[in-house]
Amino acid sequence: MMLMIELQTDKIVKLPPPRLRSEISFEEALAKRRSIRSFRSTKLNWEELGQLLWAAQGITEKSEGLRTAPSAGALYPLEMYVILDEGVYQYQPRDHQLLRKLESNVRNALSRAALGQECVQRAPAVFAIAGVFERTARKYGERTARYVHLEAGHAAQNLLLQATALGLGAVPVGAFHDEQVEKVLKLPNGEKALYLIPVGRSAH
Repeated sequence: MMLMIELQTDKIVKLPPPRLRSEISFEEALAKRRSIRSFRSTKLNWEELGQLLWAAQGITEKSEGLRTAPSAGALYPLEMYVILDEGVYQYQPRDHQLLRKLESNVRNALSRAALGQECVQRAPAVFAIAGVFERTARKYGERTARYVHLEAGHAAQNLLLQATALGLGAVPVGAFHDEQVEKVLKLPNGEKALYLIPVGRSAH
């Protein structure tokens, strides 16, 4: 069930609790994972969206805030967004909820920023991973870029495998103009676009 409540000018979506069991094994998910670029128009439901976001950056140990993906020094420099027809939402891991940041459909602009890729335009959901490098730089200095990019890969692979386990298709996208994506999503200063992952039900 989805609950939306007003919070100043934004809206919050309380996501259903994540499931800890899948219909297929981890090994089957590895074997079945493929890059899918053609999607049906069927929207993802909130349970699917929440499960994918939890797989990428969900909290697994509340007292210390540990997450599904490893992070150097447990500093967690990543921010997760999901782009839907209804707008752009930011994932808040601690409360397992979405905060709507934009109420407009930015799909066409996002596709242009991604070199016109149709999978970005047509997927019912596009997940974006951004990095706040300063969080890691305070401790790790010149190794920051390596650690943040590694962590983005960890989170993305979690999401891709979770999509497979849910019977969904997904594709990792790195071909985009960073600053254009950041402008389209109106990312705060200091957040850098690292990854786009279109997700949906395969058209084939």
